Amino acid sequence: MDSTSHLTESDHVAGQYASTDNLRTRRSVWGPGPEGVSPVDVLRTLVLSSRPRRVIEIGCGTGQFARSILDQEPDIDYVATDLSPAMVEATRALGVTAEVASSDVLPFGDATCDGAVAAWMLYHVPDLDGTLRELRRVLRDGGTLHVATNGREHLSGLLREAGGEPPVTQFMSENAAEVLGRHFEHVAHRDVETRATFADHAAASAYLATFSPELAQSLPHFEGPRTYAGQTAVLSAH
Repeated sequence: MDSTSHLTESDHVAGQYASTDNLRTRRSVWGPGPEGVSPVDVLRTLVLSSRPRRVIEIGCGTGQFARSILDQEPDIDYVATDLSPAMVEATRALGVTAEVASSDVLPFGDATCDGAVAAWMLYHVPDLDGTLRELRRVLRDGGTLHVATNGREHLSGLLREAGGEPPVTQFMSENAAEVLGRHFEHVAHRDVETRATFADHAAASAYLATFSPELAQSLPHFEGPRTYAGQTAVLSAH
């Protein structure tokens, strides 16, 4: 079994997202990189510019992205889904329609959506091609899938300082366009560099602890704040 196989194991994923704590801790440290934009901003712009009438999101997390879309275009029929009941509850608390659903068996009819969103989650699905086939199935002709994922060197500075290595996942910046190209004719790719800022050693350790207590314990102590580079890609496919 390879060192990243746990990323798609249902028990591991369920444990990671049984509550919203881990996701909120990770999200809190990220900000724009040298371009002055965040990948979330890029993703949102792409979704809105496609002018969809109905959008589904898989792996919606705590619902902030869905809420940001509806804040700008409240007439969009937006349905968010996640395997985690805690995430669905958090999303509903923001006033977003959400339901528990598996990404490889979506509860939507054929060709019923203009847009789909899969942000930072396709590296978790057990059947990647099955999930992409489902997304292709529910999209109308001309509909667009918008995705975001991380690259091989994402947060590599922090991980290596702690004695680890960045994970090589099934869906990352380096292979995302190729994978999407198996199911969609046209794929557009944009790399977005980001920055993670930690107020102190304790904050960096807390971040690492959300996915690896061992790395959190092995991170050498440092004084004051530190900033590390992140590597993300945003893609659209139709």
